[in-house]
Amino acid sequence: MLAAWRQPRALLWTAAVVVALGFLVALEIAARHYGVAGPITNQGREVIFAPKSGPLLYASMALMMVVLTWRERFIAAGVAVGIDVVFFLVRWIVGADMMFGNGALWVILGYGFIALTRRTGQERILLLKGVGLGLLLVAGRKTGDAWLLITWKTRPTVLDQYVATADHALGNPSWVVGRVVEATGSVGTHVLEWVYIQLAVAAVAVALYQLRHVATERRFPGHHLVRTFLVIGLLGPGIYMLFPVVGPVFAYGPGASGTGGVQWAVADLWPHTAPTIAVPHQMTYDDLTPRNCMPSLHTAWATTIFIHSRRGPRFLRYAGAFWLLATLGATLGFGYHYGADIIAGVVFAVTIDAALRAHDRGWDRAGIQLVTYGATVFVALLVSYRFIPLEMGRHPWVFGPLLVLATVSVVHRYTRTTKSWEPKVVPAQSLEPQPELV
Repeated sequence: MLAAWRQPRALLWTAAVVVALGFLVALEIAARHYGVAGPITNQGREVIFAPKSGPLLYASMALMMVVLTWRERFIAAGVAVGIDVVFFLVRWIVGADMMFGNGALWVILGYGFIALTRRTGQERILLLKGVGLGLLLVAGRKTGDAWLLITWKTRPTVLDQYVATADHALGNPSWVVGRVVEATGSVGTHVLEWVYIQLAVAAVAVALYQLRHVATERRFPGHHLVRTFLVIGLLGPGIYMLFPVVGPVFAYGPGASGTGGVQWAVADLWPHTAPTIAVPHQMTYDDLTPRNCMPSLHTAWATTIFIHSRRGPRFLRYAGAFWLLATLGATLGFGYHYGADIIAGVVFAVTIDAALRAHDRGWDRAGIQLVTYGATVFVALLVSYRFIPLEMGRHPWVFGPLLVLATVSVVHRYTRTTKSWEPKVVPAQSLEPQPELV
């Protein structure tokens, strides 16, 4: 047993678990410092109280069930629904908030207990990986909420004027798409809002296809969507701290969801009047609006869904493309992001996925060059937005194509490099007699 734990992989997993727990504890302490509950407390409350997102909990349970047999899946789903029915009736009687999902969380935790008490060897490890995968998706949501709290509490000033000035190089796409969404009325708004909110559920759908053979092969594939999804969520909020931006609807409009407002905005311009090009300055904003624009993580996540859906059946490929386009329409059309954020999000996602693919197959020259190039372009984008936005806004026919070409170059290099990593298919030899040999 001691020799097994000394193996590099076991030590790596142990270190990862310790770091993850320490990170959650640190976020919990930081949130408590600002007088609100942290990710650990919020997750613990959902065992009994109404969850924030029932679909997310059931999607997490679906991820966990990839390690189960079909019989075990039906039993787990039935138990989850039964528990939720009981919770629903109790909440209806006492007049509490109505939401489902507790049953799914109970099933995930229950299988964690089963793995520790009723399984041994590789079966225990596989089941614990499934439980961990489901809990990571839930914990990622709670961690993100805590990060957003920290951004608006620790970053009183924002850099929206810099990004809005640089965005002139791209033609102010948020203002353009915002008017288009406004013209579609309530139907278009509701569709885009649903797509924007249920992004994690779409990711689970693609991940379930990628992980469909885990129960029979008794192992996880080396690289799949959930890994990229979680790493993006882990690293992205750190960049929020370096480049705090609230978004067009807040900095140049009336705000949304009870936060922000005209009193904090430069002017009430979005989406009908684009801001003029002027020397940008840092601006003070409220302590309720998340500084979660740079880069656009919704765009980054939707990009990874699109990438990982390319190997699926036709329906999944169409769904991945639809989710990416609808997410872009929502992020821009609701005024949550500038065009500059979208470009940064695409480069960020492609670079993260490339790094995970390179790590899975073993780092080589092509992998190192791809990740280095993507990271360099991403840093160059942020530096440009911060230090030369005025030049970018005044010369859109120069910097606009440069921004697009830089993004396309990263995507093209990713596509070319990852395609070269795919195993070569050797054509089967024909068994028919060859006339020339006769």
